[in-house]
Amino acid sequence: MSQTNPTASGASRAQQQASAIKAAGGVLTHRQILFILFGLMAGMFLSALDQTIVGTSMRTIADDLSGLSLQAWVTTAYLIMSTISTPIYGKLSDIFGRRPLFMIAITIFLIGSLLAGFSTSMPELAVFRGIQGLGAGGLMALPLTILGDILAPRERAKYQGYFLAVFGVSSVIGPLLGGLMSGTSVILGVTGWRWIFLMNLPIGIIAMLIVLRFLHVPHTKRPARIDWWGAATVIMAVIPLLLVAEQGREWGWWSVSSVVCYVVGLVGIVLFILAERSMGDDALIPLKLFKSPTFRMATIIGVLVGFGMFGAMMTIPLYLQLVTGATPTESGLLMIPMILGLMISSIVSGQLISRTGKYKMFPILGTAFMGAGFFYMTFLSPDKNMFFVLGGMLLIGLGLGQLMQTLTIASQNSVGPRDIGVATSSSTFFRQIGGTMGTAVVFSVLFARLPETLSAAFSNTNTIAGIQSAAQDPAVTGNPVNTTILGILGSKDPSVIGGALSGDSSFLKGVDPRLSFPFLEGFANATVTVFWVSLAVIVVAFILSFFMKAQPLRMKSALQEQTESDHAEDAAEAELILAHSAADAAGAMIEPALGSEHHSDKPAAAKSASPEA
Repeated sequence: MSQTNPTASGASRAQQQASAIKAAGGVLTHRQILFILFGLMAGMFLSALDQTIVGTSMRTIADDLSGLSLQAWVTTAYLIMSTISTPIYGKLSDIFGRRPLFMIAITIFLIGSLLAGFSTSMPELAVFRGIQGLGAGGLMALPLTILGDILAPRERAKYQGYFLAVFGVSSVIGPLLGGLMSGTSVILGVTGWRWIFLMNLPIGIIAMLIVLRFLHVPHTKRPARIDWWGAATVIMAVIPLLLVAEQGREWGWWSVSSVVCYVVGLVGIVLFILAERSMGDDALIPLKLFKSPTFRMATIIGVLVGFGMFGAMMTIPLYLQLVTGATPTESGLLMIPMILGLMISSIVSGQLISRTGKYKMFPILGTAFMGAGFFYMTFLSPDKNMFFVLGGMLLIGLGLGQLMQTLTIASQNSVGPRDIGVATSSSTFFRQIGGTMGTAVVFSVLFARLPETLSAAFSNTNTIAGIQSAAQDPAVTGNPVNTTILGILGSKDPSVIGGALSGDSSFLKGVDPRLSFPFLEGFANATVTVFWVSLAVIVVAFILSFFMKAQPLRMKSALQEQTESDHAEDAAEAELILAHSAADAAGAMIEPALGSEHHSDKPAAAKSASPEA
């Protein structure tokens, strides 16, 4: 009795489904597309949720592992590994196929999640978060790449709204789950915060099963060199620059450590360019991509938009927590207007792109909305109500929704089918670099401005009068909640007040409003400076968006184009074989005649040759 190997049968079923898709000319049914989307969305949900849920819980985790001073390295490790792995996944998926690389990314992410869930120290957690980041690079880049494979650029915008919905949902429930789990001491016999990582396991297993069952995209294998030098030099270039971007404020921007990072990073960039030039089409990020004016401009705008986006998403929650008194969970929920604006504008712009095939106006409108949102936020002050802040977030979200998918579509549409993966991952890679730069610059500007804005706030006569009246009120001085802030205010060292918000700001919770107002005003004014910087960057993106050449969107997916190309190659090869066969048959018919002719001429030839002999 014969036995069937489940793995082999699964592989053969995958091959059969891929062959069926190829036989249909690379055209997928709506049902097939939706099932593939479910698998991709489950994978992206892992990464998107992880980014929102961990940030909310980091303070609790650091307290439990006695490593509050090391918590920045946990974030840095994840960021570095996810960034450098993004272009590597894109290139390898072009060579070996999307499905195996996506499964590898899920597996690596789950291994990192399991290890992080059982961390015993902050250095351990930083290493395990790095492993998570190594998988997250594929979880973020490959779904957009696969979408580019199975859908024509004109149709792609309709479906990318699903992916943005994933980000929206994760942004809402992430802070809630993070606050709930980190706030619970024990869940099923395990410390509450550890479930932040362990909960990835069932989600990841479901994603893996969906991928195994439904993600069967045909892949044409081609001989290609693996760009080992490109991978090594991009690591050499990116890691030092990301390190100094994340840690430079603590190290000092011109400290020995920072200067070493600058030098190593710049040398790495030069070596990377040389390596990519020598590899040609097989490069990790082929330089030929930048010959396309559309790809080049979309990449530059993507870096600037990433700068503005991460600047807003890092600064606004901090403002909400410090100035309005929102908890981390509440600040996450208060970001809903931005997510709502992002989803609305994404869906509307996607439908319009699908119907008209035109997208040039959306980078212009998107950067205009973002610029309007940042300009609106420059009017922030502690006395503004919450609805004022929510209105600014809505404007920024409406801009982002028109930009995220449009820039990706423009990049994918500017390259051929075989470069979809590397183009998508490169676009994501540079946007992440822009986001990292934005985060570094935003916090540097914020904390550099704080001493000045706090000094200005404390020079206001009304503020001084309010502090004096509060300091003479027995109800205030007798309340233990006000003890710390009264000590800070009573210090004769100006640096104590100037640096009060650079560290632990919990002394502001529950204190008398007259005492806290100058701190809140100083922080709000420093935040306004950040919004001016973000506005300047987005204005540059707005101007550049007018110069982006919008190529007509292709009506066929990369899979259809590749299938047609393969059929054309097969047909050409068949014609060549037939031509050779016909030539061989003709040669076989002519050869006997030539043989007899040569035979009859041989004596004559011999006779004519004999005198010379």
